[in-house]
Amino acid sequence: MPILERGTARDRDSQVLPKVPVPLLKQTLDTYLKCVQHLAKEEQFKKTRAIVEKFGAPGGVGETLQKNLLERRDKMANWVYDYWLEDMYLNNRLALPVNSSPAMVFPKQMFKDHKDALRFAARLISGVLEYKALIDTRSLPVDFTRGQLAVMPMCMEQYYRLFTSYRYPGLKTDTLKVQMKAASSALEHMIVACKNQFFVLDVVANSKQLSEEEILSQLEKIVKMSENAEEKLPPFGILTSDGRTEWAQAREALIKDQINRDSLALIESCICVVCLDEPSGLQPSDTNRALLMLHGGGHEKNGANRWYDKSMQFVVGMDGICGVVCEHSPFEGIVLVQCCEYIMKYIMESPSKMVKSSSYREVPPPRRLRWKCNPHIQGLLAASAERLQRLVNNLDMNVFKFKDYGKEFIKQQKMSPDAFIQVALQLAFFKCTGRLVSTYESASIRRFQEGRVDNIRSATAEALAFVKSMADERGAFSDSEKMKRLGDAIKAQTSYTIAAITGMAIDNHLLGLLRIAKELNMEKPEIFCDETYLASNHFILSTSQVPTTVEMFCCYGPVVPNGYGACYNPQSDHIIFCISSFWDNTETSSVVFVKALNEGLLEIRDLCNRSNATASKLAVSSQGASQPHKSGK
Repeated sequence: MPILERGTARDRDSQVLPKVPVPLLKQTLDTYLKCVQHLAKEEQFKKTRAIVEKFGAPGGVGETLQKNLLERRDKMANWVYDYWLEDMYLNNRLALPVNSSPAMVFPKQMFKDHKDALRFAARLISGVLEYKALIDTRSLPVDFTRGQLAVMPMCMEQYYRLFTSYRYPGLKTDTLKVQMKAASSALEHMIVACKNQFFVLDVVANSKQLSEEEILSQLEKIVKMSENAEEKLPPFGILTSDGRTEWAQAREALIKDQINRDSLALIESCICVVCLDEPSGLQPSDTNRALLMLHGGGHEKNGANRWYDKSMQFVVGMDGICGVVCEHSPFEGIVLVQCCEYIMKYIMESPSKMVKSSSYREVPPPRRLRWKCNPHIQGLLAASAERLQRLVNNLDMNVFKFKDYGKEFIKQQKMSPDAFIQVALQLAFFKCTGRLVSTYESASIRRFQEGRVDNIRSATAEALAFVKSMADERGAFSDSEKMKRLGDAIKAQTSYTIAAITGMAIDNHLLGLLRIAKELNMEKPEIFCDETYLASNHFILSTSQVPTTVEMFCCYGPVVPNGYGACYNPQSDHIIFCISSFWDNTETSSVVFVKALNEGLLEIRDLCNRSNATASKLAVSSQGASQPHKSGK
């Protein structure tokens, strides 16, 4: 993922970015074959090549679809946006926690007591409001690309969806609704979850934003209200943790009652959700904090103290376990990082605004959301709780801080840190399984209008050649041969990355061709029914670089049952990896993967160091040989 620089340009509306290109059909088909050849069995690949050649032949199906896709590009700001959003998120029926929603894990906070935790929450809310004001007034500095390519402004649309989006569950497909720009500044309430109860926190009273002192006072009232046993309602938030179709069915049952409709309307129109979590009783290790951010520990802990449809949920645990869970469909990780870093800096740097206001004003108290329950809904709540517990019990997470080196060492080798880490992940996977598999690495295409991401296919033929040389136990490969292969693997990874961020990768293009065929009511083209294509879209290794400048890290679950999630955050002298898999799959183990990753990173370092030492020796000896000898006096 390209690293960002912040620009100072304010008027991004006058900057029209280029449209996402549609690559040439032949180029995409050639790249596709190159991506899958070394991952498929020989017989299967022969079959695939014949299918692809037929699809791309002059006057063939591919040309018809390509022509229609080019017409779509002319008509729209971004031809792939809707296709991609539906395919990646809205059509997916899996539960949001673990499977889709990533989490940002903040450093463990040392709260003295509950009041201290609420003070932190009040500051966080003030920080959110300050950041939201920057977005609403279009005052956020424009992001610019940085790296080997020319510096370009990037699309800022994702930022405007941070606090204005809501994902509605649907029986077959979900709907992402975004409030229009003018309506965004009119959003004046947050939802606070406390002890599985939901409360409306108005952040504006009599046209004036609440001060931090007033927010703290409201949070104290909410905690007190949540402790009232007589008023306690069932944990309705648990429904949003379920599969999307199950939640859509439950929502249908809920909205039969006006009280429930009113409560849902308030949640669906809030700025964000703030979850005040009970102490988890777990050791606050990096791994446990990551697990608690992703799923709340299930219904017995804080798993029901959430509302997963809302894009931003800020979690403040009374035990200091804090972070953010985000619904991923409106924006990418980098936007989440920028927002979180701003808020963390606000909390840490600016002096507390807890000034006793001289002009005390009466602020209306927070309101509890009411719910109407019946035996049918009670049964749905129990079923959702059970399914969430299964997901919680199944997630195998390992947060691994690799401390032997970081991106500085990699840069000294004149290599791209991201490409280097991707090759190391391939080596780790090969050590575990003796093969490479279809790999996903997200690549930002924000240099284009409404750009989101495309895929960097990191399991290259060059990476396979390198990992085979590293795993060879017969000693058949010299260090210089291994170094050459490492260089080739990094070069292949870097050039695919450049292709992806410039809109020339294959995944979005192939998806576009598939969707056009569907829209034209054509029979599904053979290329998309082929075993190779299906395997190439089953991402056993799902990876993403999410770098931060403030101490925090991002994590997510695997995207397939037999897969790994691998999120990494390279720092100057260390790298944080969050490796996830599922316990119920016997082929995967996060601890085994981490062990292989650690070994692989050390082996590559040792290889580089040996090669550097050899190169230095050669340089010294050749220098010595060319020096004239001075005769002794």
